[in-house]
Amino acid sequence: MINHYLKVDMTPMVDLGFLLISFFVITTELSKPTVMNLAMPAEGEPTDLANSAALTVLTKGNSIYYYQGDWEEAIMNAKVEPVELSGKNSLRAVIGRMQINLDKNESLKNGRDELMMLIKPSSGTSYKTVVDLLDEATISMVKKYALIKQSLEESEWLYRQQ
Repeated sequence: MINHYLKVDMTPMVDLGFLLISFFVITTELSKPTVMNLAMPAEGEPTDLANSAALTVLTKGNSIYYYQGDWEEAIMNAKVEPVELSGKNSLRAVIGRMQINLDKNESLKNGRDELMMLIKPSSGTSYKTVVDLLDEATISMVKKYALIKQSLEESEWLYRQQ
């Protein structure tokens, strides 16, 4: 009488198990969500801001416009200009030029750190556009930025744009 024992080699299954565990551990570590700090203006009296340090970004849908300094002065001098998130006429280039000018301005003690970027999205602006603007502020190392409501004049001006 012959006894036959069935022998199953589980070594390949154990190897596969360890490979799968390693894969899931590594991909889980690579896809950790990140958090972005957002400073919102405090309630109360407004903070004084030098016109040379103010950069306001207006949005209408996916269109983006910017101006430096005071709204009335920007409108009077036709200095509210369209800007893109990438390319030659990018927001990053505008921020970079402003930071260089602020570094050269001896009346501002902190140079480029004095830059305040005011992001004013309209009601039709996509969440992605707002996040892209916040990303640009972070990438360009803008220390002070805030999301605030558009003024009535700004909203009316945007409404008249194509």
